[in-house]
Formats: sequence, C-alpha cells, structure tokens
Amino acid sequence: MDTDKNTAGKRPQALIVGLGIAGMATALRLHQIGWEPVIVERSPQRRTGGHLIWLFGAGKASAQRLGVLEAIGDRSGPETKSWEVDREGRRRPGFVAQGPLALIRGDVEAGLFSALPGDLEIRYDTVPLRIRENGERARVVLRSGNRESVQDFDLVIGADGLRSSVRDMVFGRSSFLHPLNYIVGATLLDRPIDGLTESEGLVLAEPGRSVMAFPFADRAPSLLFTYRTGDVDAEFTRPPAQSIRRAFGPEPTGDLLESLFARYEEDPDPLFDSTVQVRMPKWSRGRVALVGDAAWSLTLYSGMGASAALAGAELLGTMLERNAHDPARALPAWEARMRPFIQEHQDAVEHERIKFTPKNRREVVLRSLMVRLLSSPRLRPLAQLATGREKGVAAKDRDVAAVL
Repeated sequence: MDTDKNTAGKRPQALIVGLGIAGMATALRLHQIGWEPVIVERSPQRRTGGHLIWLFGAGKASAQRLGVLEAIGDRSGPETKSWEVDREGRRRPGFVAQGPLALIRGDVEAGLFSALPGDLEIRYDTVPLRIRENGERARVVLRSGNRESVQDFDLVIGADGLRSSVRDMVFGRSSFLHPLNYIVGATLLDRPIDGLTESEGLVLAEPGRSVMAFPFADRAPSLLFTYRTGDVDAEFTRPPAQSIRRAFGPEPTGDLLESLFARYEEDPDPLFDSTVQVRMPKWSRGRVALVGDAAWSLTLYSGMGASAALAGAELLGTMLERNAHDPARALPAWEARMRPFIQEHQDAVEHERIKFTPKNRREVVLRSLMVRLLSSPRLRPLAQLATGREKGVAAKDRDVAAVL
C-alpha cells in the first residue's frame, strides 16, 4: 500500500467521489476558489447518455455562474407538443411546461466536463475503501484496480449518488433511505413514437401507473414508465420489461401501449429503479460532506435533481471561500442555507407525484382537470393559482446559491 502525503504550502485539496453532475460541479467551483480537486470515479470511463432531466431557474443561475450554461444547451422549444392519450389511442391536447430547460442528463455532464481545467486529476476505476479523520485532514484509503493507496485531503465530498458508498462509510448504512413505493423505467428513444412527429410526446395516466414520452425540440422523446407497488423488492426478481407489463395488467394492452412496451424492450440497458428519497439530519461530519443525491435525493418527481446538485455544489464553494477555506466553519453555514430549500422540495413530492402517477381514480380526475386548465392559454393563470403550480415553479426558480 502506497502512502501519498501532501506537503505544506500547497493549495487545499479535496477528494470528490463521483464524476456525475454534483461531482463535476463541485470540482469546478472548488477550482474557481483556489482549491485542488481530485475526482475518483468507479467506472473505467466517463459515462454518457442518460434520460430526460429539467433545469429550473435555481440550476440555470448556478450553471451560468459556473460558466457552463451555454455548453449545456437546451432541447426544449415552442414547437414541442404533448398529447393525453388512452389505451385505445384516443388523444386530446396535453401540456408541456415552458420555462425549465428540457435536457438529457448527458448534456449537463458533457457541459461540465468540457469546463473542467485540463490539469484537474480524474482517476477512473477508483473507489474509496476507508475514510478516517487524521488530525486536521481526512485520510482516505483508495483502491485503483488492484492497487491500494493512502492519501490525506483537506475535504472529502461524497457526490456518488443515491447509493453512496461515502455515506455508508461515514454516516452508516440504509437508515437514511425512504422509499416512496414507486418504480420507474426509462429509455431514450432513437425515433419518434408511431403516429407522432419527433417533437411530440404523450401521457397515458391510469390509477397507480402511467407512461410518458417527454418531447424534445431536436430529437426523439424520452420514454418513462412509472407505477406504484406494494412490494418493491419483488419488482426486481423479474426482467424489467416483465415487471412493467405486469404493472399495466390485467386489462388488454392495446396497440399503443404494446408499442411502447416494445420500444422499452429494444434498449439493452434501460433504467429500472425504485423512487427513494434520502433524508439526513446532517450532510457533513468532520471533513466529509455529501452533495446531490448522496445527501438529499429528491426523486424524479421533483424535477429538481440536476438543479439542486448544481446549486448545492456552487454554494458549497462560496461558503468555503467566505469562511477562510475552513470546513468546520463553512459546512454548517452551507447547510443552514441549503437545507430549507431541499426540505421544501422533498416535502412537495406527493403533490408533484400526481403529475406523473395518480395513485387512484380521484387523482386521475384531478390530474386530468389540471392538464385541461393548464393547456388553455386563457385559463392557465387561474389554473396555476388554484393548483399551487405558480408557487411550486417559483420555489424551483429560487436562486438559493446567489451571492449573499
């Protein structure tokens, strides 16, 4: 085992675990304030692709200050359209939100990656094995392939997602995970849905289950199945496509739904997962902090995963800069400002979920009425007020990382 000790006089050094949105945004922000970030990533290379995400005002503001907003791009547009449909293929106009950027996860990650400084160290196929406080630094045992090494850092950032190994090592296992008892399956389509143009999507919503195709202005839609389950573990005992088909039974499938099943099955590696929030009393301990889904997974129902990751990463750097680069002072200040913002979006999950998957007939009717009103330019302001959507969008657009 090799030991790597930093010498005095060097810039403060941070280990960032995870090369996703939260990890790269944190690295970029720490580099801006004079730190030396080192990123480790479990995979042997940077992952690309992904599925639909939205970027609301909070995320756009941080992306702008991080210098990546233009590189991220925008796949939304006024020409996109969505239809509300049933199993027989009958359809009526749906609603496409205007305001947030519609993107593929890979768009955000590519924009961030292109902005990383050329001398920033990224170690692929590398994971932390142990993290221990060592005086005024954190000592980390890292494994790269078959080689183990020990290195001290001024700060360790766990940006390694919902099932964070950093969280497990430092804060304990599993007790912070709160399942919502819904399953999601997603794939990025390579061609339009039969009978629709490239920039058209659809929603088929039934009690406890739905399928949505989210439209982009410049490519085929992102397809999402989501459904309620009483036994999350059982859903993973079958192939994903089989579990999804079972969830939409026993009624006859119909041509439209059958075609959507078939499109999902074309993907050799589709997304299939449960919806889980992470709720923690603290996001930091000593010189270790968690950012993004590792700390506060909001689930796709909030639409705020990418925005919160960007804002949280930027604000963390700002607080370190303002508190003499001292984590003991900066981390509590960062959390005090960030936590109310995250809590608000976690608490709103039930309200947001209805837009995706109404759990009973009453919620189906409520959702249908909401869509009809929002689809009418004349009635939209009243609908936004009545449904609380105006307040919800304002919360998502709040620039939590703005300079104080």
